[in-house]
Amino acid sequence: MKNSRRDFVKKTLIGTAAVSFGGILPGFSAKSYGRIMGSNERLMISCMGLNARGFAVGTNFANQQDCEVVYASDVDKRAADKFIEAVGKIQTKAPKAAPDFRKTLEDKDIDILMVAAPDHWHATAAIMAVQAGKHVYLEKPASHSPAEGEMIVEASRKYDRKIQMGNQRRSWPNSVGAIAEIKAGAIGRPYLAKTWYTNNRASIGIGNKVEVPSWLDYELWQGPAPRRPYQDNLIHYNWHWFWNWGTGEGANNGTHTVDLARWGLGVDFPTKVNSSGGRFRYQDDWETPDTQIINMQFADNKMISWEGRSCNNQPIEGGGAGVMWYGEKGSILIGDSTSYKVFDIAGKLLRHVKGDPVVGDARSLSTPSQQLDAIHLRNFFDGIRTGAKLNSEILEGHKSTLLLQLGNIAQRTGRSLDINPENGHILKDKQANKLWTREYHKGWELKV
Repeated sequence: MKNSRRDFVKKTLIGTAAVSFGGILPGFSAKSYGRIMGSNERLMISCMGLNARGFAVGTNFANQQDCEVVYASDVDKRAADKFIEAVGKIQTKAPKAAPDFRKTLEDKDIDILMVAAPDHWHATAAIMAVQAGKHVYLEKPASHSPAEGEMIVEASRKYDRKIQMGNQRRSWPNSVGAIAEIKAGAIGRPYLAKTWYTNNRASIGIGNKVEVPSWLDYELWQGPAPRRPYQDNLIHYNWHWFWNWGTGEGANNGTHTVDLARWGLGVDFPTKVNSSGGRFRYQDDWETPDTQIINMQFADNKMISWEGRSCNNQPIEGGGAGVMWYGEKGSILIGDSTSYKVFDIAGKLLRHVKGDPVVGDARSLSTPSQQLDAIHLRNFFDGIRTGAKLNSEILEGHKSTLLLQLGNIAQRTGRSLDINPENGHILKDKQANKLWTREYHKGWELKV
């Protein structure tokens, strides 16, 4: 049995690596293959949102030699300049500055739009892109509201474009290995998954209404969101904690581990969702919870729990982020990016599976994080070029994002929600259903 399970996991990992890196010609890695392709085979990319995560993903795209970053779009001129300089050192030529990403969608040579702008932009930008005939790499969460998530899925189908969500753990070898073990019966029937994220974020204080900085196009930054005055504790990161633009720590970081939990349990939409928590650590402008526990119950006696602590980073199971599946015969833990642990029902560690985090030419990237994320990008490229199955196709991304959105709705209404397990919709609750969608600035209403 041990040998059978080991062979099963090994074959799964090898198969995933082959899909992620093409499997195009024997003896050729994805980058080697990219070098012998004609220039017209290169994927041309426009990058929107270039701070932090956008900078990391955008430069990772630039490191893939069978594609080219053509445009750099950001409402912050400083971020755009920094990104252009960095990519110019990677590629043979630097990308062009395009402050308004919508202009780049008019270029027929562009194949992909990378969206790493704030959450309130995700659905609008993605839908605009597929309507223009572009594929989309969409950072998590998939959307700002559940209704937007459904619209993105609809748009992807209507315009026949690929959308890969950036919950890159779906492509990491340790995640694939752990899920393969669960599916092979290593812990018997799994029925509970506990997930968590911890940090020690400082207070954002009370913001002052000040003049918009010269380097920022605040009007475009707000885009589809209802207008609010500019204040000095909002941009670039603290917008996460305001409901008008962000989705809180749940959809910000919880999406990653809840997505894995859902995958391992083999569940889609829940039957009940509740949430407890609030802004407990500081009294400031922060609106979303800094302390939150969301419970999601599914049919067939299965459950996911997410614990978020934005302002106290005491680890759980030895890590600041992770997921533990509990089954009839044992448990499996993913607590870091390159390994997982299998326990028996008595809690004894049976094995600690450690793997090389990279495959093939991803080794040319400088950090393990970049190497792991490159696997997700390569899978996206294969989906576009060959029709290979995306590891985080937008429907799956929407389902996982929705779980945290439902948790936020339960938190904001102060009560448990009954959910239709067929589609994830809230049942018999008019107040909660008002939060299913969002308000838009006039002229920005979302349409497919």
